[in-house]
Amino acid sequence: MSFLPSVIRAEYRSGFRIHLTFNDNSENTIDFRQWLDGPIFEPLRDPAYFRGFFLDGGTVVWSNGADIAPETLYEHPGRRPNKVLRPPSRNRASRKTQRRAPAARG
Repeated sequence: MSFLPSVIRAEYRSGFRIHLTFNDNSENTIDFRQWLDGPIFEPLRDPAYFRGFFLDGGTVVWSNGADIAPETLYEHPGRRPNKVLRPPSRNRASRKTQRRAPAARG
């Protein structure tokens, strides 16, 4: 089974740019102007309307039904992986500290 990209977060940046996070935690800031041709996308040329996007079905959508396929957004140049921070490795000293017997009560 191949990977099916999905947009899990979208944040407006400026103009017609939206910063997207995908379900593999990769990210990209995309300028949507290239897709604002045709009758369905006409309303999106108004910056106020453009900012009214929301997420539905794993992609960015507008109230008039306009959307861009998540695969198209995922394959857009500039996407970069999001570095997942690993918990710091525990050294021997910390392991020894954790193995100590409880202090005697009394």
